[in-house]
Amino acid sequence: MNSNSTEKPHISIVSPIYGDPVDIEELYRQLVQHLSPITSNFEIILVNDRSPDNSWSKIQKISQSDPRVRGVLLSRNFGQHYAISAGLEYVTGDWCVVMDCDLQDRPEEIPRLYELATDQDYDSLVARRIARQDSILTRWTSWFFYIVFNYLTDQKYDNREANFGIYKLKVIDAIRQYTQKDRSFGLMVSSVGFKKGFLEVKHGERSTGTSSYTFTKRLGLAIDLILSNSIKPLRLTVQLGFVISALSLTYSAYVIWMYFNHDQMVSGWTSTIVSMFFLFGILISIMGMVGLYVGKTYNQVMGRPLYIVDKTTF
Repeated sequence: MNSNSTEKPHISIVSPIYGDPVDIEELYRQLVQHLSPITSNFEIILVNDRSPDNSWSKIQKISQSDPRVRGVLLSRNFGQHYAISAGLEYVTGDWCVVMDCDLQDRPEEIPRLYELATDQDYDSLVARRIARQDSILTRWTSWFFYIVFNYLTDQKYDNREANFGIYKLKVIDAIRQYTQKDRSFGLMVSSVGFKKGFLEVKHGERSTGTSSYTFTKRLGLAIDLILSNSIKPLRLTVQLGFVISALSLTYSAYVIWMYFNHDQMVSGWTSTIVSMFFLFGILISIMGMVGLYVGKTYNQVMGRPLYIVDKTTF
């Protein structure tokens, strides 16, 4: 244990805690084991996102025996990326490692990340998971989301990347300036720039429990991130409107040509009704999309806090 708790930490660990159950003791044991060869001067910031189990009492117990462990309890469940943002506010180390609490982000990879980041002078070194230990549905939905996301936002984001990585304090300081409501730590890392590298790491199996990210939550997060990072959906709807208008003008020209050249009215009440319902559906979808953008603007200007801290162990 580092007795000099007033000294500025060299490495900070930020891990959001949520799940049922979470093996806090094993996470702490492995972090200490793999951080100690690098430096004894580190801090472990565990942000309890109002986990339904007894994680907070475990965090309190560990922090009492080791002051390098700093617990933060949020007032309610805000979500993973908001919990990460809460933890980042307390980071003081020269380097910061962000990782999940389920040990799928393996603590034994931290020395490799640190060594490469310092040798190559990276500001951000992001882990790329090989042989992901997730369900087939999770891998497929992740792959499909990033195809759509990259197309709509004109970015090149790799679905093997997540939050796990090591970042210089100046990167964390830049991210702390972000005030947007819809948040993704990985996307903010890409947005702030700086010298960035990647390191392939093994993806561990979940130590306990199951993922709290349901399909509905993933879908909601995907929609929020796309609408918050791009207006391309609006441009696509404008283009769709022009295409429909062009098709309508073409069909009108055909009807007029048939009438004057063949003295024949083009019949087809069924096709007319179907076309009307199709256009109404398109219009309602466009209005809904515009409404989502307006709603997100409203939520942003309300100025509500991203998260609320209930208590800490320090």
